[in-house]
Amino acid sequence: MTRGVAKGERLAEFETLRAQARGVLAALGVRLEAAPGPLSVSGPNGVGTLIVANHVSWLDIVAVLAVEPATLLAKREVGGWPVIGTLARRIGTRFIDREGLRALPGAVAELTGTLRSGRSVVVFPQATTWCSTSGGRFRRATFQAAIDAGAPVRPITIDYRQHGAPSTVAAFLGDEDFGTSLRRVVSAGGLSVRVTAHPQLAPGADRRALAARTRSAVCSTESPAHV
Repeated sequence: MTRGVAKGERLAEFETLRAQARGVLAALGVRLEAAPGPLSVSGPNGVGTLIVANHVSWLDIVAVLAVEPATLLAKREVGGWPVIGTLARRIGTRFIDREGLRALPGAVAELTGTLRSGRSVVVFPQATTWCSTSGGRFRRATFQAAIDAGAPVRPITIDYRQHGAPSTVAAFLGDEDFGTSLRRVVSAGGLSVRVTAHPQLAPGADRRALAARTRSAVCSTESPAHV
């Protein structure tokens, strides 16, 4: 019964965070396109879902939280960003140093434990942002956590449109600072972000193959599970 109460409290908090994320998008003038319902799927033995997304912009984080406030695995710098960092910390984000290879095994072990606990985790395995969906390879380390936990993988695609046409205005690339990117997004007008969820994948036993299958789904134009 205690676990049920705790879960209820967590769901209430998640609803609050989802509303806040949607409020941030509205304040920025960005329209969210996503089907209702969670990105997580029903995993064996109650494990969470590894939600895997391409990475275009800092707005990706807000868009995903506006659909489902799952735990995030994000680079350390995100924690210091205005508003975005606050939302990320409240959802229990695991911040990592992308260059800290020595800490990677510990981060994977922690991610495995989070999935086994029943919490879903959002990862951006491209490690950095790209202006197109297909840019960059998927680093394989986080997929090992899904294999070790026996967790299903949900590929999702995030893309941006302005006045109905594909747009790179939200892309956050190179040495650009957060403030400059934020001002460009606010002044853009007619900007929308679309979160497309693809059919779940079983983890299997080979992280190289799992990363490749996931990347193919994220970059595909096949009919999604929902849009």
